[in-house]
Amino acid sequence: MVLETNLPLIMLAAFTASASPGPATLAIAGTSMTSGRSSGLPIASGITVGSVIWSVAAALGLGTIMLANVWLFEMIRYGGAAYLMYLAYKSARCALSREKVQMKSMTGSPSTLFAKGLMLHLTNPKAVLFFGSLYSMGIPAGTPPSELLIIIAAVSTQSFVIFHGYALLFSSKAMTRLYLRLRQILEGAFALGFGVAGMKILATRVQP
Repeated sequence: MVLETNLPLIMLAAFTASASPGPATLAIAGTSMTSGRSSGLPIASGITVGSVIWSVAAALGLGTIMLANVWLFEMIRYGGAAYLMYLAYKSARCALSREKVQMKSMTGSPSTLFAKGLMLHLTNPKAVLFFGSLYSMGIPAGTPPSELLIIIAAVSTQSFVIFHGYALLFSSKAMTRLYLRLRQILEGAFALGFGVAGMKILATRVQP
């Protein structure tokens, strides 16, 4: 019954959260354009695994437990905001630089990039709020484990397609040429996006 009535709404909400501009999509787009799919895909994989972890945690009720312990949420909130502000600083520094940019094949090993993508998503408190509210509203208590597994698999597959699709799209030659022509503008946009995301996270409040 849950699958028939709530799964389409859950998938729509998850699609909107994954596809809309945010820290994850900005990180994938920026890395893929500057370093190609060899760097963009590992970050996309790390972000996808982060989505799976939050999805499983929410399905098991851990999201509710975390929100009940405000101190734990606050640690994640400040950590995520600090990392996003660091990314904003790096993008702003690149945007202000007038030096000719040489395209690099990689900005780190695949395992390092995977870890960065994973930590970016795990330290994003918005993920806690999103998955926690999504599962609490869309999945009633007593839902059979088999249906929970189907929902988790469906949301995870959708996230995989979206994030890896972004990596492939923004690593195309056309996007690379666009980036080289509009590098300072695009890096400025990334800096603004990361900065706004970080400020929004700092403004997030959880009522005990």
